[in-house]
Amino acid sequence: MKKKLVTEMGRICREEFAASDKLPLTVVVDNVRSLHNVGSIFRTSDAFRVERVLLCGITATPPHAEIHKTALGAEDVVEWSYMNDTVEAVRELQSAGYEVYAIEQVEESIALQDFIVESGKKYAVVLGNEVKGVQQQVVDICNGSIEIPQFGTKHSLNVSVTAGMVIWEFACKSGWVKR
Repeated sequence: MKKKLVTEMGRICREEFAASDKLPLTVVVDNVRSLHNVGSIFRTSDAFRVERVLLCGITATPPHAEIHKTALGAEDVVEWSYMNDTVEAVRELQSAGYEVYAIEQVEESIALQDFIVESGKKYAVVLGNEVKGVQQQVVDICNGSIEIPQFGTKHSLNVSVTAGMVIWEFACKSGWVKR
């Protein structure tokens, strides 16, 4: 096997990205401290053409060198906005017709592999702080919670890893990616 060259990968340019159809998913980033995690979320959102990223609370915003270090320019093409209050952001999304799910370990959560993405619906997922997770007051107003089952000795995943897994599942289950 020979590794592909960048020129062989068929990547689209910024203008084509802007004009392209997007995965109907908004990624809400709730008080994430690490700028590297924020950059990684942007990069994964670019890879799957996520509709937009909504940065909330203490989450840093572009332009920032540490975000760019992992985003590699994805922060310049993925639509994003900032809101100070995550609760307000979730309420606005719900008012706009989104079903909003916290990615969190809670009672009555839906296992990621069991979550059904319905065609024609707009979704948003809330990713939480590296230590505290999604704020309880945010969990309380979400339409539900999705949990990634884990079987080792640790009880959590890095937020950027979680973002990658969740975005991938939404991309596959919405028919965006064919398995």
